[in-house]
Amino acid sequence: MISEFIDTNGIRLHYIDHGGNGPILVMTHGLTANAHSFDGLAKALGLEVRLIAVDLRGRGLSDKPDTGYAMEDHAADILGLLDHLGLDRAFIGGHSFGGLLTYHIAAHHPERVRRCVIMDAPIEVDEAILEQIRPSMERLGRVLPSWEDYIDTVKQQPYFEDWWNPEIESYYRADVRENDDGTVQSRSNPNHIEEAVTGIIGVPWIEYLERIEVPVLVIRATRPFGPPGSPPLLAADQARRMIAGLSDGRLVEIDGNHLTFLFGEEIRQSAREIVEFITETSARNP
Repeated sequence: MISEFIDTNGIRLHYIDHGGNGPILVMTHGLTANAHSFDGLAKALGLEVRLIAVDLRGRGLSDKPDTGYAMEDHAADILGLLDHLGLDRAFIGGHSFGGLLTYHIAAHHPERVRRCVIMDAPIEVDEAILEQIRPSMERLGRVLPSWEDYIDTVKQQPYFEDWWNPEIESYYRADVRENDDGTVQSRSNPNHIEEAVTGIIGVPWIEYLERIEVPVLVIRATRPFGPPGSPPLLAADQARRMIAGLSDGRLVEIDGNHLTFLFGEEIRQSAREIVEFITETSARNP
């Protein structure tokens, strides 16, 4: 695992190069997340795929400008990264918000994309979806006395249900910065995240899907996510509509919820599907 920085689109962008001998897969994370979302995936992929995990602007160790969180801004950052990596056309993907960003890039910059990997990214973004992710957003801007207090608070979020492992704790550790007085808080500014949310509401996502001609692998987490009584974040019927809107889409369903399926045993099945998808004979052709 190598931590790298590049200058792109007027900001300093951080990414993690997990190494590997296979094709490069560039992955972007969820709305309030960071590049360590994919530590579990990188471990499961082994050396078969070279995984590049990005800290989107305003998150992790990347720069945090006061404004500029529309999809077009995020897309320009990623295109700059592809240029830096020497990738004319790339395998790209993302989880949740990062999945929507992948759709945006594939629809608007088709010449840069070979195949897409979409992990649990609902395209019908409404108030119900925002309510499901609210527990994740509520940690932003909160100042807590210590790392221990922070992680105890995180573990109380309704979608863990006593589930926990070292990989997800490492992801949350990357989420926080320590202040001079020993207190901790999320690296993400809630105002920046709010601007990013505004940029995904009301977008004609199904029209974007219909413009994508490259193969797309959609991975759906099947368990409920959010406050008690919530459904999965990406509902089964919505996933079927997404596949129907794609010219070449395939759907895989994985046990776990929107967060837990990224870590532990569940991510191994996703890794197998991803390796098969991006190393198919047709995928090797430029």
